[in-house]
Amino acid sequence: MKKLYQLKLIALAISTTFITACGDAQTNIVEKDPIVVEDEHDHDDDDHDHDDGYTIDSLGRLAVLAGDSNEASFYDLDDNALLETFTLTNDSNTLSSSPDFRYAVIASRAQDYLGFIDGGLWREDHGEHLHDYEQSPAASSYELTSGSRPTHLVKHDGQLAVFYDGDADSGTVASVEVLTDNDITSATATLPGISYDINMHGVAEPRGEHLLSTLRRDDSESTSVAKVLPDQVGVYHFHDGEYELEQTLEVTCPDLHGAAQNHDYVAFGCSDGVLLAHQHDDEYEAEKIANIAAVGDLRIGSIYGHEDSETFIGVASGHGGGEAVIVTINPATAQMEELEWQLADGASAVSYSFSAHGEHFLILDSLGFLNVFSVHDHDGEMHWELEGQVDITEQDVSTMPEGMSFSMTVAQNGQFAYVADPIAQHVVQVHLEDLEIESEVELTFAPSAITWLGIAQEEEEDDHDH
Repeated sequence: MKKLYQLKLIALAISTTFITACGDAQTNIVEKDPIVVEDEHDHDDDDHDHDDGYTIDSLGRLAVLAGDSNEASFYDLDDNALLETFTLTNDSNTLSSSPDFRYAVIASRAQDYLGFIDGGLWREDHGEHLHDYEQSPAASSYELTSGSRPTHLVKHDGQLAVFYDGDADSGTVASVEVLTDNDITSATATLPGISYDINMHGVAEPRGEHLLSTLRRDDSESTSVAKVLPDQVGVYHFHDGEYELEQTLEVTCPDLHGAAQNHDYVAFGCSDGVLLAHQHDDEYEAEKIANIAAVGDLRIGSIYGHEDSETFIGVASGHGGGEAVIVTINPATAQMEELEWQLADGASAVSYSFSAHGEHFLILDSLGFLNVFSVHDHDGEMHWELEGQVDITEQDVSTMPEGMSFSMTVAQNGQFAYVADPIAQHVVQVHLEDLEIESEVELTFAPSAITWLGIAQEEEEDDHDH
C-alpha cells in the first residue's frame, strides 16, 4: 500500500531566527541520510562513464499531479517505478520545479500558498569536485504563505522569482520574493524581494544581482487598457540584503504580460509589440519591436527564451485563448517574423518549451502531436523550422477528460521530453533527436501536470547515448 504524506507540515521553531525543514512526528516522515552513490552505481541502459566516485548517473525523477485528487506522485525515471505519493494541502494546485530542479513546487494561487517536495536528487559543489546525493522523495515543512495570489513563477540561473499579484477586493498589494534551492533546504525565514503599494498582474525576471520587475502606474497615467496590467519595467539591484529600484525603463509596454530572457536580453510582451531590455553592465537599454501585421489585434502575452538561444518565441492570442499566432523575435536585428508553420486543422497548442540546451523548441498540440523545431541558417539568418512530429497517443482525443489536456516537461540532463496522456493514463519519454518514443511510465490515474526533477547537466557534460 502506498504511503500518503501530508505536504503542509508543522514547522518547529528552534529559535527566533532558524526554522527546521525536517519532518516531525505528526507527519510520519523519516528523512533518511542522503545516499552517496559511488562509482559502482550503474545503469545498464547508459553509456556514461563516471568513475570519480562522487557523481550519480540517473535519468532523474518525475513529479505527477493527479487530475482527480489532491495527490502528487514521484517516479524514478531509471526504472519508471513509483517512489512515493503525497497528499497535498489544497485541492487546486499548479506544479513546477525549483530553480536547480531538486524540489517540486506546489502552488495554490487562491490559497496564497507555495509548498515544496524534495525530489531526492541534488548536487553540491565541494570545490575540488562535484558531489551528488540521492534519497527518497520527502515533503518539506518550508512553505511561503505571506504573499497574496502567487501567480507567475519565473526561474533563471539558479533563482526563482515569485510574483504575487495581490488582490483589489481584499486590499492586498503585489509583491515579489526571490529564492534558491538553498533557501528551501535551509528554510530561509525572510527572503529578499519587493513590496508594492498596489495590486497588479505582473511578472519579475531574476538576473543575478538584478531583478527586472513590472511597475503599475496610476490609472490616469497608465497606457494599459486593462489597468491591472502594468505598463513599465523597473530594474532593481540587490544591495545589503534587499532590492533597490535603480532604473525605470523609459520605453512603455502597455498591457504587459509575459516575459523571458536569454544571455543578453530580457523580453516583455506588450499589446503593441515586445519590449527588449539589453544589459550593459549595471545599466539596461530599452527598445520596442513593433507587432507585425500577422499579429493583428492579438497581443503577445507569452514569451519563451533560453540562455543559449539568440531568438525568443512569442505567442499572440486573445484573452482566454482561441486563435494564436506564433512569432520569432530576434533582439540583435530588432526583427519579428511569423513562424512558417501552422497547426493542423482542429488543433490548438497546449504547451510550449525549449529543450534543455536550447537547440530545440517544442510545441505540444491538442491532437497529441509533439512538434519539434530547430534553428537553420539561411543566407546568414537563423530561422526556426519543423524537424518532425511525434504522435504521442493512440487514443481517441475526443475522449479527453473534461478540463484536462496533454502536458509536457523537459529533462535537463539529456535529449528527452516527457509527455503526459490523461486518456491513456501514462507518460511517454520522447527522444528529441531520434523523434521516437523510447519508454513509458504507467499511471493509475489521469495526470493533470508533470515536471522533471534531478541533476541538470551543462551541455558539455551531456554525453547520453540511449
